[in-house]
Amino acid sequence: MTVSPLAVTALAVLLGWVWLVTLHGRFWRADQRLGRPPEPLRWPAVVAVVPARDEAEHVGAAMASLLAQDYEGEFRVVLVDDDSADGTAEAARSGAQRSGRLTVMTGRPLEPGWTGKLWAVNQGLNAAAVIAPDAAYVLFTDADIAHDPANLRRLVAKAETDGLDLVSLMVRLRCRTLWEKLLIPAFVFFFQKLYPFPWVNNPHRRTAAAAGGCMLVRRATLARIGGIAAIADRVIDDCALAAAIKSGRGTVWLGLADSDGPRSLRGYDGLGGIWHMVARSAYVQLRHSPRLLAGTVAGMVLLYALPPLALIVGLLAGDPLAAALGGAGWAVMWACWRPTLEDYGVPHLAGLLLPLAAMLYLAMTIDSARRTRAGRGGAWKGRTYAPDSAKAE
Repeated sequence: MTVSPLAVTALAVLLGWVWLVTLHGRFWRADQRLGRPPEPLRWPAVVAVVPARDEAEHVGAAMASLLAQDYEGEFRVVLVDDDSADGTAEAARSGAQRSGRLTVMTGRPLEPGWTGKLWAVNQGLNAAAVIAPDAAYVLFTDADIAHDPANLRRLVAKAETDGLDLVSLMVRLRCRTLWEKLLIPAFVFFFQKLYPFPWVNNPHRRTAAAAGGCMLVRRATLARIGGIAAIADRVIDDCALAAAIKSGRGTVWLGLADSDGPRSLRGYDGLGGIWHMVARSAYVQLRHSPRLLAGTVAGMVLLYALPPLALIVGLLAGDPLAAALGGAGWAVMWACWRPTLEDYGVPHLAGLLLPLAAMLYLAMTIDSARRTRAGRGGAWKGRTYAPDSAKAE
């Protein structure tokens, strides 16, 4: 029997999926969870630093959740209003009910060599050194994140019990609309595939990553790596911070938030919002390399588009082997995505749509490269970062 080129390609793709399932850090299991670590004998002081730019819609709820933490140690919050035009500072104070534990400061104009967010974070850290000089940890979080009352307690317990320098949670993203149900679980899946969490959490592996919405960092470790200034020009700042800590022989842990854990308050009601979120930094992740972009296009098309294509073409062309191998590849792909779908409460049958979600994310990545070539790469909240200042880890 003659084996068609389509069948050979489908077999290669199926073997690629088998390799991912068995040898790529068990990324698909989505099982790295914070749980309830043993509590330490004493609770160290913590200070949260929150950069905020035009976040009036969500910042009040975010501040209220931070100040409602069930934490026995000293806890202060510093919010840096980064030239907002929508009343972010007042919304933050209102949400915090004028709590004395919240300090709201006005950020200074952006200095050369810094991305906007990290410049605001750096100013917050300088203020925190005066407001909370004894804090052993810094909690970096965003102005659109709501924290469950036990979140800080569990983060600190994990860091203290396991001697970790960075503990980070990928917060729950909103997943309500049809576009969110198609693309948000896929985003979480792809992030885990890019940075397998068990590898991130293994001190003997170089893989490093974090999720910027919720990062608890030892203050001494941050000082040891040169502070936030060490990554001043990075757009993908969370992963850059994790890489700097891990390369300095620090220990990193990254996990997924549970359904009742910290969550993002920001919604993406249409395709456009998700598209912009991804396109602003996808090409940064590829280090602005046309060669890496070409490899990504080829890899995504083969891994995600070819299996269903081989199944359909094989059935229509009377090539049962190609159809069977394509169907098997599609089934393995669906099985890999299933734990993440379950985590977000999306029906299992939606797993058949992973090829569609993958092609949409590929289109966003290509658009990210197009925007960069047009001088609009790395754009966020009115600021655009040139390729030479938008490095990625």
